[in-house]
Amino acid sequence: MKKTLTIITLSIPVVLLILLVRMPSFGQPELSPPECQVKKWDLPVLLKTKNQKASSPVLIQRSPVACCEGDTSCLDQVLFQGENTQLPDKKILLQAIDRSLGYLQTSNADTAYKNSSVPGITRDRVSKSLQRFRELLLKSKSATELHTAIERDFVLYQSIGKDNKGSVLFTAYYEPLYAASRVPTAEYRYPIYKLPADIQSWSKPHPTRVQLEGVDGLQGQAGKLGGLELFWFRDRLEPYMIQIQGSAKLDLTDGTQTTVGYAGNTAYNYKSIGRELANDGILPLEGMTMPIILDYFHKQPQALNIYIPRDPSFVFFQENFGAAAQGSIQVALSPERSIATDKSIMPPGALALIRAPFPFVKSSGEMEHRIVSRYVLDQDTGGAIKGAGRVDYFLGTGKVAGDRAGVTVSDGQLYYLLLKSQK
Repeated sequence: MKKTLTIITLSIPVVLLILLVRMPSFGQPELSPPECQVKKWDLPVLLKTKNQKASSPVLIQRSPVACCEGDTSCLDQVLFQGENTQLPDKKILLQAIDRSLGYLQTSNADTAYKNSSVPGITRDRVSKSLQRFRELLLKSKSATELHTAIERDFVLYQSIGKDNKGSVLFTAYYEPLYAASRVPTAEYRYPIYKLPADIQSWSKPHPTRVQLEGVDGLQGQAGKLGGLELFWFRDRLEPYMIQIQGSAKLDLTDGTQTTVGYAGNTAYNYKSIGRELANDGILPLEGMTMPIILDYFHKQPQALNIYIPRDPSFVFFQENFGAAAQGSIQVALSPERSIATDKSIMPPGALALIRAPFPFVKSSGEMEHRIVSRYVLDQDTGGAIKGAGRVDYFLGTGKVAGDRAGVTVSDGQLYYLLLKSQK
């Protein structure tokens, strides 16, 4: 789950470390005519010309997008054909749907939808839409057949985006996999911490990161965090990355494996160490990516004691004993089928369609960006995911997911799928 700036949300996306700069140019395969690439997917012209006021809805109803001939990026083909020698992932999407359906039966969902500000999107309609989509997914034999059924049965509610034209900034996050120890050793020295039992009584402003763990990250036992150490790591950057991502899978020195997840945080805004590097002229802002940032700190580990302390925020964890990373609606996240949005304006647990350029690892090991359409479930949120123009895409666990997340910064579109009113 993702780190947050309030006690109920989770992790700030890793890509915020890379300052939300433009992604590297990997080249994208040409689609069909230009209108298939943008115009069909953007908000209708009539809506774009309207002056969107603060009180205007952030989701605009429209008809599903008809595919252009030969435009395979219009379809969620991976559901049926697989990708890069992987099996089709229909089962993963079905699992994500079932998790959202379970959430929609809870009192938390009831409360969330009673407070919803989007006309026409109710908990009952979202639940029925998921059930119908699930039926169609099981029945359909191809991505084209599924898309046709959706055009018949569903309407789309498109996000007005960051520009009132439907443009949404996509970033990505993942679950790191690190080696760790249950006890401190000469090799494993840098801890993550459990949530202090008395944190609600802490006076504000809360202690900063430096006040809690020291400049070098090794002084936590001398203050409020003494005795709250949960696991220890070899590299100071690793527990900090877990704080950014909000969860991690751990390979322990005793040969076992476990997971940790978000438990709480201090009341400070996250401060990007990537931006700090750029401000100091260490790395250029243009073209900065997470791999570049990590490479710098691996070559200059002493710089961690300069830049990590500049981020005053601090995150606490709990051991989840192998359970998968959870989103803000308290369901397990599904790789490439879960997204994080601003839950103050977007419908939690709902079915969505995202379309944007995302990075993929080719069989050669090289990375390329391809424009794809994906059906996803809105199951998470984040402290930096604010407004109608931001989506964070969960890419799974481990190094490959991290490599992909580190170069995911692109504009695309976000749509929610709801049954037509007569369905």
